Amino acid sequence: MSEQVDLTTIPISPDGGNVDGAASEDTGKTITVFHDKENFNVKHPLSNRWTLWFTKPASGKGDHWNDLLKEVITFESVEEFWGVYNNIAPVSELALKSDYHLFKEGVRPEWEDPQNKHGGKWSYQFKEKRNVNIDEIWLHTMLAAIGETLENEEDGEVMGVVVNVRKAFFRVGVWTRTIGKPIPGRGDGDVAGGKGRSADKGKDVLMSIGSRFKEVLKLPATEIMEFSGHTDSAHSGSTRARAKMTV
Repeated sequence: MSEQVDLTTIPISPDGGNVDGAASEDTGKTITVFHDKENFNVKHPLSNRWTLWFTKPASGKGDHWNDLLKEVITFESVEEFWGVYNNIAPVSELALKSDYHLFKEGVRPEWEDPQNKHGGKWSYQFKEKRNVNIDEIWLHTMLAAIGETLENEEDGEVMGVVVNVRKAFFRVGVWTRTIGKPIPGRGDGDVAGGKGRSADKGKDVLMSIGSRFKEVLKLPATEIMEFSGHTDSAHSGSTRARAKMTV
């Protein structure tokens, strides 16, 4: 990460360009990031603001998680996303025990975060690392997250996505707000964690997210992807807790 450019130099709002959808005064044309990734003059807002986090490898046994987890940058448009993505190290070049986390703004990528502690995650391990294009997989995972295609608009489950770089595998995951059950403080409505959402619907929503995520990862039908709760993972002392659901 230290070899990458200073993230404050990323062209989130290009110099001299409009960001409100108006055409450029110089050319009279609307130029998007899809036309010119450096000289665009309009931005496409995302439905949510997202924060990229990075976990660096521990240098010793005394390193604390909070010291290893670093907040990189928050963005709110398609153009900002590409500005960030084009200026950070690809997953394939990260050191072992590194992680990228892309979460909705205000949510820390930790089990203990109030918005995560009642939730869980869908995850899959790619064990044949040499045969896996992890950079493409992670890009498609991030695009599915920020494009809100992993769930329906009213589901409200997806909190973020994660990629882990380990010696024997790459692991990619989607974190959810709940494990399909009501949680304190979410009210009586039909929202994620709300008492008005039945257990059957809660499970159906999570299963749908798992199925969509499996499609994003382009996994064959014969491969099994698992969903586990954060509480179970914390109690087991491992990210590989017993699966609550599979797709």
